[in-house]
Amino acid sequence: MSSMSNEEDIYEEHVMDHYEDPYHRGKCPQHTHEHEDDNPLCGDVVSVELRIDRGGNIAEAWFDGDGCCISQASASMLMEAIEGKSTVEVQQFTAEQMLQLFGPRLTPNRQKCCLLPWRVVQAAIFSPVDGNDDDRPPGKGMEGPNLGEEQ
Repeated sequence: MSSMSNEEDIYEEHVMDHYEDPYHRGKCPQHTHEHEDDNPLCGDVVSVELRIDRGGNIAEAWFDGDGCCISQASASMLMEAIEGKSTVEVQQFTAEQMLQLFGPRLTPNRQKCCLLPWRVVQAAIFSPVDGNDDDRPPGKGMEGPNLGEEQ
């Protein structure tokens, strides 16, 4: 297999497993933070609900959405990867690391599908559901993810 992937490579077994049997797809009971965003170019939509405990750790991470195999499978992979991590660790998780977590190499347009859930999680950390900033996790300020990292 060459290092450059072809279109079929994005449908590797672990990608299809996450697409067909996603981790924590649905609603998070007693979530404390949430965010939703879309990719207007392709129509993918991802919403994330997090339960962040008082210690600043992600106790539960759930997603829902609609879109291509890449956006939905990467959302599932990301929910599984961030549960139990501190919000600081998740804020430091880069776009490049997200692409590595997904696995198969993607064209720049398909990378946007993979990075949509990452962007939504980064914003959800700063989006408490009750509008109360007292639960805001320690770490970065309110600027959210650096969208320039997607390049």
